[in-house]
Amino acid sequence: MAATSSQLSLPTSLDSVQIQSLPATAFYIADFITEEEEQLILQRVEAAPKPRWKHLSHRRLQTWPSDLLHDKLLDAPLPSWLIDPVITRLLTIPVHTRTNDDSDENNKRDNIFSDSPHLRPNHVLINEYPPGVGIMPHKDGSAYHPVVCTVSLGASLCLNIYKNNDDGTLQTEPVARILQEPRSLLITTDNLYTDYLHGIADIEEDVDILPSTIANWDLLRSRDPFASGQNTRKTRVSLTYRDVLKVSKLGNKFGLFKRP
Repeated sequence: MAATSSQLSLPTSLDSVQIQSLPATAFYIADFITEEEEQLILQRVEAAPKPRWKHLSHRRLQTWPSDLLHDKLLDAPLPSWLIDPVITRLLTIPVHTRTNDDSDENNKRDNIFSDSPHLRPNHVLINEYPPGVGIMPHKDGSAYHPVVCTVSLGASLCLNIYKNNDDGTLQTEPVARILQEPRSLLITTDNLYTDYLHGIADIEEDVDILPSTIANWDLLRSRDPFASGQNTRKTRVSLTYRDVLKVSKLGNKFGLFKRP
């Protein structure tokens, strides 16, 4: 039986779900949404109008509420199904453990987007990854506030974290791997955002899945599916939430985007 939102065991603070073995700051919540919520979001993703899908050579993606133009987002609201439960829930989890000495005002401000320009994500990138398809190592760039929140749906896979050599070339082997389970939330921030690259290998099976090779091993919902040290990939959909720094009011002025 699928868990309800009231049965989710969310952390009392992000401090308690920090990936300690990484060289930079990241947080992992294995059960961030319920199975029912996962299915409802996947249904909405699939039901999106065909023009919403951008088709690449081996995969497809959607951007909400719009693509960026010259690193600017056209001002428009996100649809309700991308706000609730993800953003609503995300903003309720404090970064640090609250104490009795904390004021109500401090409590309201203590979430992962407290320092971002719009105090919440305003842009969502939806990627669909069929088995065998990944994405080359990259940085997200300067258009966004340096906090990335990724919700995984449908299947598990490994995200590889890379570092550049002193001469600017990419190191061939990842410095870390993060296993992202369905319904999980991964938050990357600070120098993990600015100094490291991330990518997904073009493989149909993740191998060498071990406590010594997976940075978030101790935070996984269950290690049983990976007891063989392998993960056969299925189609995974990711929702990447970010705050675009610059927003153009032209979108609202001309009514270019409407909440579906």
